[in-house]
Amino acid sequence: MIIVFVGPPGSGKGTQCELLAEHLGVTHLSTGELFRVQMESGSELGQIAASFIDHGNLVPDHVTIDIVKESLGEAQFNVGCLLDGFPRSVPQAQALDAILAENNCQVDLVLALDVNQNVLVDRMLARKRKDDTLETIQQRFDAYEHLTRPLLNYYQNRNVLVSVDGNGNIDRVFEGIRRAVANVQSSSSNA
Repeated sequence: MIIVFVGPPGSGKGTQCELLAEHLGVTHLSTGELFRVQMESGSELGQIAASFIDHGNLVPDHVTIDIVKESLGEAQFNVGCLLDGFPRSVPQAQALDAILAENNCQVDLVLALDVNQNVLVDRMLARKRKDDTLETIQQRFDAYEHLTRPLLNYYQNRNVLVSVDGNGNIDRVFEGIRRAVANVQSSSSNA
């Protein structure tokens, strides 16, 4: 099962992905984590990523698509995976569709975490990451609205989008996610 998490910065995608990955026994692929590892290693890709991320901008599509395609080729993803931070734009979603089609797979479910913006800002400032400043947070929100929000229509039109209330505590949000996944699993086993 291929599940994509979509939500604004600070919505809890990473936390919820980790919980769901453990629940389902599949791998969690976080582009943010991939970039952080590259940045900490000082690699060329890490330096490119840092030049965008440190200013609150998204890493360009071609760089992101290449790193995700390479990662999805690893054996651990053969049983499915949870994608966190990818796709972030319609062109990335189209690239993901093409990558998955090469392996006769497709996105089975897109979980859209819906969270109030004031809650998001509080969560991000509480993380105490060096790239979480009010200025970069606002830039990330702007990028999300411009680039990522159109994904909701893209996946809604494919009938794989489920919106989940992300305002509650971790356990409450996860319960909503677990129910959404169970509904899709039930539907596909009855098909």
